[in-house]
Amino acid sequence: MRYLRDKEFRMSVLISACVAAITATAGFFLIRQQAAMAGFLLAVLGCVLVIALWLAFTLCRYRRLEKLAADTDRMLHGERDLNFTQYREGELEILANELSKLLNRLSEQADHLQAEKVYLSDSLADISHQLRTPLTSLNLVLARLGQETDLQERRKLLYEAGQLQGRISWLVEALLKISRIDAGTAVFVQEQVEVQKLMDSVLEPFAIPMELREQQVKLDIPAETAFTGDFSWSCEAVSNIVKNCMEHAGEGGVLTLRAQENSLYTELVIEDNGPGIAPEDLPHLFERFYKGKCSFGSGIGIGLALSRMIIKQQNGSIRGENRAEGGARFTIRFYKGIV
Repeated sequence: MRYLRDKEFRMSVLISACVAAITATAGFFLIRQQAAMAGFLLAVLGCVLVIALWLAFTLCRYRRLEKLAADTDRMLHGERDLNFTQYREGELEILANELSKLLNRLSEQADHLQAEKVYLSDSLADISHQLRTPLTSLNLVLARLGQETDLQERRKLLYEAGQLQGRISWLVEALLKISRIDAGTAVFVQEQVEVQKLMDSVLEPFAIPMELREQQVKLDIPAETAFTGDFSWSCEAVSNIVKNCMEHAGEGGVLTLRAQENSLYTELVIEDNGPGIAPEDLPHLFERFYKGKCSFGSGIGIGLALSRMIIKQQNGSIRGENRAEGGARFTIRFYKGIV
């Protein structure tokens, strides 16, 4: 019965039935009137007419199939401006509708792949630029080091070379981590993470730099505050945010780290009393390779982007804003259910 959805099939059956009925009726009356030869000829004529109608409908259908095949070939060769709505007959319409869906899907995938190619090209350009700058500086420092004879000056150059080498190493590691997350190969362990232990691990590498800058850290973390996530990756994410706040707080600055837990999420708040975030930078704060108006030092614009990626992978969210009393505030939430 599904073939009755085909308008052409229904019309063919109806016309054939009408011709057969008319022929049979006329033949019956002719036979009753002893006109056997005329009835025979009428039957033959009816059969010929039915065959002719079937051939006409079949020819029309094959022409439409040929056109549909030609449109499909044009689609496979990249043409997108195709109209499949002209096929409005039963099974042919269903086939055309599926091809239309296929065309839309292929167009979307082609656009997505093109966008990915452009993004990859831009990312490679950004990466090469970010690596070229410290590498060039390192080459210049090493060249000066080879010519310098003063011991004190050589020590200064060695320290500067070490700083540049550390910056390059951190950049490469951060880019590798971002690539692993993008590719879906990064493994995030689901375990109970105690916020107090996490903050201790985060602050440990910054103890000496903060002491040299005479910066203070204020902690307000209730005991047993925790969330479900990966300790190492979370440490990486929070460290990047603390580093950003430390650099912006300046000499004698104050960093405040607070945490709270409720039935929905565990919240970590990191604040500084620096100049804050420029309003035009707020929408782009977590974009990769974006350097804000108030960026300091050797920032290259991937630390916050990496932090956001790590937090999102752990069913979390992050928001950056300015404090009313001055400075920046980063709010991280690790949700206990589906976001």
